[in-house]
Amino acid sequence: MSWAAEEFSGADLGDARLDKRLVRIVETFADKPTASIPEACGDWGATQAAYRFFNQALNEARPLEWQQILNPHRDATIERMRQYPLVLCLQDTTELNFNGQQIRGLGPLSYESQRGMYLHPTYVVTPNHVPLGCLDAWMWSREFKDSEGNRPGMNESLRWEEGYERVAELAQQMPETRLVYVADREADIVSLMNKADEQGCPADWLIRSKHNRALEQGKKLWSSVKKETPMGEIEFELPPRQNQPGRKVRQQVWAAERAISNGKKGKLTVTCVIAKEIDPPPGVQPLEWRLLTNRKVKNLIEATEIVEWYRCRWAIEEFFNVLKNGCQVEALQLEDRLKLELALSVYMVVSWRLAHLQRMGRIHPDLPANVLLSEDEWKAAYILGKKKPPEKVPPLGEVIRQIAKLGGFLGRKHDGQPGLKTLWKGYMRVREFVEGLRNLRELGISP
Repeated sequence: MSWAAEEFSGADLGDARLDKRLVRIVETFADKPTASIPEACGDWGATQAAYRFFNQALNEARPLEWQQILNPHRDATIERMRQYPLVLCLQDTTELNFNGQQIRGLGPLSYESQRGMYLHPTYVVTPNHVPLGCLDAWMWSREFKDSEGNRPGMNESLRWEEGYERVAELAQQMPETRLVYVADREADIVSLMNKADEQGCPADWLIRSKHNRALEQGKKLWSSVKKETPMGEIEFELPPRQNQPGRKVRQQVWAAERAISNGKKGKLTVTCVIAKEIDPPPGVQPLEWRLLTNRKVKNLIEATEIVEWYRCRWAIEEFFNVLKNGCQVEALQLEDRLKLELALSVYMVVSWRLAHLQRMGRIHPDLPANVLLSEDEWKAAYILGKKKPPEKVPPLGEVIRQIAKLGGFLGRKHDGQPGLKTLWKGYMRVREFVEGLRNLRELGISP
């Protein structure tokens, strides 16, 4: 059984033919994540079948919704979560820019002249950055401003509160696993914290502070915490990002409880953790994080744990990078937003799969490769690199490096670990090779 068939074994789209088509589409898109739908499908019949599948979004009698596609992956994600004592539920929002395309149902983005939509997923990872999958998502397009410059429609800040509520509801169904809701500055909303507090925080929360809140006696939150005695220092390797090289970071850490206004003439006790870089490189702004959480932090070990959890938030940025630059979802040519939502739900799972492969190769390099890859796949990685495949199943880390080399990774001693871009390029070559093998076998030709 392929990984896609296993991941979507619980699919129930109301028609067994649609269930089978969904698995085939996922496999096809995963094989060629950077290709357009016609290029990925390979022939006109398969392309028509894919478009007919997405046309089900407009079926008047029984429209297919994107949640139906994501549900089996959500169930599989929850089962993976149960294997860990603690997981991090990351939330963030990204713009999807379809400017210049004729797609019904799109709205403005950051600029009123842009056209597109928004995606806000809950992406689950372990504390050592292993992606487990997507729990849910919000997809929407904004309405246009009226003549007075006001924008009608939904209050977009509600997605953060609803996001925590969904995580908290799930936390109560799986008491053996502790869930931590992690979000960036846009989620610094006191009503979210109030709701969590009223429920007894069934899921912990960790949010980057946006507001330097006023305290009693004219004090301010951030400066009052930094007046405390520092708990100590931490060090970590900051990976390269965009045009910034990776570097070693050393931060001083403070943590203290503070009573902030709950917006209802009462007080809410939170813990504020601040980590500020010491001696950054010349010309580089010191890296400083101000974090709020419901967790108690009594010592440097607990403060370090909070900072490490927040550092995991970068995983959702990598997920967006794979989705937009690897799978190139902004190039999709589907004439209605409802169809786009179906396609996006498929590509979200494909993006998770690529990120999961990369991370498992890093932290569990000694696992046998057949845990995540078929025999044809790991052998193809060697054959395409003009190497004889080993007789025994090789370690996963070795095969991941082989695949990344096919995508341009040089693999020199100082190159470190392969990135997602080289991995998805190499994996696409591997899948094309495996598809060729399958075609030969179906024709009765021995490869």
